[in-house]
Amino acid sequence: MRRFSTLCLAAFLMLLATAAWSGDVQKGWDAYNALDYATARAEWQELADAGDAEAAYGMGMLYGNGFGVDMNDDLALKYYGIAAEKGNADAQFNLAVMHQNGWGVPPDESVANKWYRMAAEQGNTQAQTALGRYFAMDFLDSYDPVEAYKWFSLAEKLGDYGAAEKREFVGSRMTPEQIAAARALVDTWLEENNIRIDE
Repeated sequence: MRRFSTLCLAAFLMLLATAAWSGDVQKGWDAYNALDYATARAEWQELADAGDAEAAYGMGMLYGNGFGVDMNDDLALKYYGIAAEKGNADAQFNLAVMHQNGWGVPPDESVANKWYRMAAEQGNTQAQTALGRYFAMDFLDSYDPVEAYKWFSLAEKLGDYGAAEKREFVGSRMTPEQIAAARALVDTWLEENNIRIDE
């Protein structure tokens, strides 16, 4: 019994020591916002490698932009990927941009749109606008003015006021029935996400 207690105490002390050595996500963001990228990296590195979504997103930002480190698309993809898989909408958006532009990977519109859609469904207005543009391109097989109108409308309602002009342009080429269908999709999305917009 005594040996078991000693082992438990040793394990508990090791856990405490690990926690003490671990970084702090918020301290990392505070440092990042103060342009102290070395401190941000020091706070995030261990947490990101252990799978912390916020820390991984921060590390992706560092490597994706060359902030305090050499720009490295492979590491940006790695860390954005960790965060995106855990549901970080900003990381999903940035991963989509990398796949769309072929930064560190061959360009792939379908992979980009997968990540755009995941971010857009969480309310990321940049991703919603990107999807709106994708569906608004009438020279592509993916052209779908109802979807374009929906995503531009949602982006505008959630704060991207530039999306309204894009929505109106798409709407000028739609039938009243298509616009009604798009507005119904917008209402459904807002209701499903418990978002009320006072107009």
